[in-house]
Amino acid sequence: MGTKIDYVRGDATTPLGKGPKVIAHVCNDMGGWGKGFVLAISKRWPEPEAAYRHWHRERASNDFALGAVQVIQVDRLLWVANMIGQHGTRTGSKGVPVRYEAIDTALATVSARARELNASVHMPRIGCGLAGGKWERVEPLILARLVSDHVPVTVYDHG
Repeated sequence: MGTKIDYVRGDATTPLGKGPKVIAHVCNDMGGWGKGFVLAISKRWPEPEAAYRHWHRERASNDFALGAVQVIQVDRLLWVANMIGQHGTRTGSKGVPVRYEAIDTALATVSARARELNASVHMPRIGCGLAGGKWERVEPLILARLVSDHVPVTVYDHG
């Protein structure tokens, strides 16, 4: 297993390599699904968006909150992890929407799931697009939660 993150050019919705895979991405805590990487996911599979919307709608009686994760199987050896790591959708008086603690908590859950599934984890630069986060803050969380647990991680840069 690697001791680092593999960086590749490409699309995280078409993850590289063999074996079981989990595509991890960040969602907001407002029930909004309509901008950024989620659009690429919805183009390929309807299930993650449907599951997220249902999870948000039923939030009074479930674990929907910052740091929570929902893992949805979309193919025989492929899952999508909806991680709630962003508060709201726009930068305001409280700063950017990204919540590093929530991403950290969510990545620990994803790590445990990936190990159960014997899967590698694939993602864009989570939390750094619309959420406004800084990769220098996110990368160490991935190293601590996934890579140090011997979960192979590939990060995809578009273009």
